[in-house]
Amino acid sequence: MGIQVTMGTTLQCSFGAAPSSLVVLPTAGVLSGAPAATIMDNVPLLNVMPFGVCNCPANPMVAAATAAALGVLTPMPCIPATAAPWAPGSPTVLIGGQPALQNSSKLMCNWGGVIQVVAPAQFTTMVP
Repeated sequence: MGIQVTMGTTLQCSFGAAPSSLVVLPTAGVLSGAPAATIMDNVPLLNVMPFGVCNCPANPMVAAATAAALGVLTPMPCIPATAAPWAPGSPTVLIGGQPALQNSSKLMCNWGGVIQVVAPAQFTTMVP
């Protein structure tokens, strides 16, 4: 069983330089101290905040800065580009009609990074 993810959970991108926090809007009305997250809480700059600077050469901003620096990898601000929902979600727990987010879920960035939960904001509620 995984730990239920709520607002304030610490996230990290594999190409980001700094951790970030998950923001969950209280639209589903499910609170376990803080709003509970679903797999659809994947919107950049709304749910998923930037991770400092990005080191991924597939990121167009990093590629342009690296080309301008004559091939020297030049990190640029990390603005997540997430089109797909978190995977996997909890198959048996639904929040507002969507699978609940658990600490083992991953979110793919379009530039090649993998965003994962580093530290859940709560440790008491488990989801199967």
